[in-house]
Amino acid sequence: MGFTGFGDAAVDFYEGLEADNSKAYWSDHKHLYESDVRGPMHALLADLEAEFGPGRIFRPHRDVRFAADKSPYKVQCGATAGPHYVQLSADGVMVAVGYYAMVPAQVARYRAAVDDERHGPVLAGIVDDLEADGFTVAGDRLKTRPRGTDPDHPRLDLLRHRSLYAWYRWPPSDELHTPALAERVATTWRRLAPLGRWLDEHVGVDLDDAAERARRRR
Repeated sequence: MGFTGFGDAAVDFYEGLEADNSKAYWSDHKHLYESDVRGPMHALLADLEAEFGPGRIFRPHRDVRFAADKSPYKVQCGATAGPHYVQLSADGVMVAVGYYAMVPAQVARYRAAVDDERHGPVLAGIVDDLEADGFTVAGDRLKTRPRGTDPDHPRLDLLRHRSLYAWYRWPPSDELHTPALAERVATTWRRLAPLGRWLDEHVGVDLDDAAERARRRR
């Protein structure tokens, strides 16, 4: 079956989980997660796969081994298709594109491209256009400037980034429960495509990067 929208109880499920992030709540309401959240998310990714590639849904359990917050469950359902991200929570739907985390080799390639007078201005233009259209450009950033960087560098703010992505969120509405949401997600991903292409071309992912990310997750 194709995507018909998230279930009527999807937002209420996450509002309840925010209020009571416990195994008891999860056990009592897991059927709603499966029917109104996870199942529709699978259908959404399947509908978008032909254009954006295969997707995967993140697990609902948090890794609390090294976290100060020991709440066991994530208060959102996130999924990816390549550099594309979609998330459902009590706040509605968030759509994003970019590199949420970069290992040191990727950061080095990223900063070299931003510093380059051919490629850096292209990224600056992409970011300016996205912000003008209401997107939020975010990522992990240095509080100061990278070592050796000219304090008057025209793209200093971008050089501070150690990860880079852009996102947009719309609050819960009737559309969330309709098939039309799939096209809205797709349209937003298309608008974010220039950022994803720039990062893929100038930062990219290689086997060493993938191995380093896997090591950090262990």
